[in-house]
Amino acid sequence: MISHLAVAGYRSLRSVTLELGQLTLVTGANGSGKSSLYRALRLLADTAQGRLIGSLAAEGGLSSTLWAGPEKFSREMLRGTQPVQGTVRSGPVSLKLGFSGPDFGYAIDLGMPDPTFPFTRDPEIKVETMWTGPLLERGNAFAERRGPAVRLRTAATGEWRRAMDNLLPFDSMVTHCADSVDGLELLLMRERMRNWRFYHNLRTDIDAPARRPQVMTYTPVLGSDGADLAAAIATILAIGDAQALEEAIDDAFPGSRVIAHPGEYGMVEMQQPGLLRPLGAKELSDGTLRYLLLIAALLSPRPPEIMILNEPEASLHPSLLEPLARLLVRASRHCQIVLVSHSERLIESLGGERGVREITLSKRLGETQIEDHEAPRWSWPAR
Repeated sequence: MISHLAVAGYRSLRSVTLELGQLTLVTGANGSGKSSLYRALRLLADTAQGRLIGSLAAEGGLSSTLWAGPEKFSREMLRGTQPVQGTVRSGPVSLKLGFSGPDFGYAIDLGMPDPTFPFTRDPEIKVETMWTGPLLERGNAFAERRGPAVRLRTAATGEWRRAMDNLLPFDSMVTHCADSVDGLELLLMRERMRNWRFYHNLRTDIDAPARRPQVMTYTPVLGSDGADLAAAIATILAIGDAQALEEAIDDAFPGSRVIAHPGEYGMVEMQQPGLLRPLGAKELSDGTLRYLLLIAALLSPRPPEIMILNEPEASLHPSLLEPLARLLVRASRHCQIVLVSHSERLIESLGGERGVREITLSKRLGETQIEDHEAPRWSWPAR
């Protein structure tokens, strides 16, 4: 479980540290920074896949993703008696991402590349650190990268040993320095990060992959675009919690049931009351198809450590939001969930549920802030 998330210097997130619960609801007005928080989690996961630099490049490079305001706001700026203006920097240009849980923590610090480096829009990884426990403290780090040098704490003696001296500035120690001896904890952390699951672009348009016949193969995890919906539903019915799936369908669409026949090719179908035949995926409304995609994701027979959903309520009829809230609460018993939403009805439906942590974002002078929230302790590794 992730208990803390920290972001600094990324888009509107000048400096944000927050606590996550088993089911965390992130809300706020449009432009308050919800999507930036979602993308920050995605960037952390991309680090374990070796895609961090490429993902930042797709966003326009470091210059486009850095916090665009001053390093600090003076009291006069905050009061409005002085215009917002740049000040003399006290620290280097930096984009920092980090998270921790009860057992492990990780942080990465990216900065400007060497001027002689040919790819000037790519950031350079300056520092990475992994540690035990929720907070980086003196003596609890077990893997550390500074520039091109990486050192690991040995399992036998607890002493540091040099693991690499020439790690390239765009490669992470998470993907290049894990081994089964001194780097075992780093290896375990990498695999856990690779298991994080994101759902943002579940397509339901007329040409959506979920509306086409699919190869029916063992699919314990729904793809991020929902292309393997029929196979994922069939897998839940075969080896997962088929009763939970049937209850979720009946909760949202009373009297209905979903059909996904195993075979070489297949397509998800829904039998509805009063109809003489089931409706195929091509005939289902966008909202119905999207809800089936959410059911397949949330009832995965192989739940991840953490699942992050960005505005799952899109295209859903208001009548489906209360069943969705119940489905989210049920799924959170088996995996940690971070939900980004601005649907008032969904927020209200989850508000009374036990164990739901609500985080409301707002913006002041272009900076994302967390309302009614005392930031937990957090320490960034020094350059």
